Amino acid sequence: MLRALTPPAAHQIKHWLAHAWSTLAFAVLATGVLQVGAHAAARADFISAHPEPARVVELTPTMRTVQVLTWEGADVDGDGAPDFANPTGKAPRVHDAYGYGAFGASRDGGSRRHEGVDYMAEAGQDVTAPLSGYVTKIGAAYAGDNDLKFVEITNRAIDYTARVFYVDPTVGVGDVVRLGQVIGAAHSLQHKYPGGMTNHVHLEVFGTNQKRLDATALLTQEYVTRIVG
Repeated sequence: MLRALTPPAAHQIKHWLAHAWSTLAFAVLATGVLQVGAHAAARADFISAHPEPARVVELTPTMRTVQVLTWEGADVDGDGAPDFANPTGKAPRVHDAYGYGAFGASRDGGSRRHEGVDYMAEAGQDVTAPLSGYVTKIGAAYAGDNDLKFVEITNRAIDYTARVFYVDPTVGVGDVVRLGQVIGAAHSLQHKYPGGMTNHVHLEVFGTNQKRLDATALLTQEYVTRIVG
């Protein structure tokens, strides 16, 4: 025969149920916190390992979907392979205290035009060959200033020449370099241009008629989606 619970027994059961509910709620909350924490930790780890120009599109603790900024070099000789490459892997310099980094941008109050494209760089980072060929010249970017140099590469097969400025060269005149090979390190511009110059390398490209070309016409940027597990 069932007996009615005495007040002390009823109080104990009520206390036990409250404790069990509290424990269950804490477990659910803790699980959620751990999942959120794992998600945040995974995102932080991924972003630290893949800084810009990678853009995180979707991220879970087990899968990351990103869009990576890539540069497609033009194929001018028609062999199916690119003939040009971005020397820093970064976007062109936009407006700063010294103007725009685009080809043809105004300089010296409009008295002249910018003759190359400035690709952003971090001081000390690798700078790579924008085309294959021979190193035909290494010189000073500015007369009387030996700190800032340029490397000139000539490809006689396609009749193009490129000059990469603000580089500490690791190659010499006469060296054969391949597309994308490291040719030096980016030099800081903060001493030469204090007060807001974005560090970059200045790329000039000369075409078959030896006239300067807009490098962005030879290097097309696009985002490629990649899944990283």
